[in-house]
Amino acid sequence: MAHGTYRAMQVEFRRTGRRAYSVKIRRDASVELEMNPAPGYDPEMPHDLLHLIVEIELGLRRGIFGQVAAGGSAGTFRERTPSSQGRRESARNRRRAARRGENLRMEGRDEAAQSERATYLCLYEWFARSADINRRRRADEMSATVAHIRGTQPPSENRALSEDVLRHILERLDELSSKWRALEVSEALVVEWPGQH
Repeated sequence: MAHGTYRAMQVEFRRTGRRAYSVKIRRDASVELEMNPAPGYDPEMPHDLLHLIVEIELGLRRGIFGQVAAGGSAGTFRERTPSSQGRRESARNRRRAARRGENLRMEGRDEAAQSERATYLCLYEWFARSADINRRRRADEMSATVAHIRGTQPPSENRALSEDVLRHILERLDELSSKWRALEVSEALVVEWPGQH
């Protein structure tokens, strides 16, 4: 894949248990990646769903999902090998994918770190602006870390999370949280990652 080309993907968030979820990515017809179990279960919003929305809205192309769209694994997703592949071909493909993934991880270190910071800030703002008292309490518990992030991150990151961008992200979080909370165990929510050339 040419440098700077990103595949469109379907990212599936499946509730796999009372307090568990998995993430499956369909990068194209022949490649599926999975993280099961996925970290950061939350009844309101799984951590990786929050990451996905933040990365899409901020245009981060070398964050976690951008690395996957560019052909990597972000160090967390495992490729599901097609049953038609022989052992030798499968091993060769895994080695190639691991090298590509490691290169993308090194290249994307800064954006992955920015994604982590922005995700935390957006979660905080989502909780802090909520009418729900429990969410506002969670925001209070996060406030010291938020002050540290805002005080130490590059000014460009503060500007990127403008009020308009933040408002749009929070609207998406409201929409997807509502869908996530309505899922029963074994049901899934799919979000599209936009391709770009």
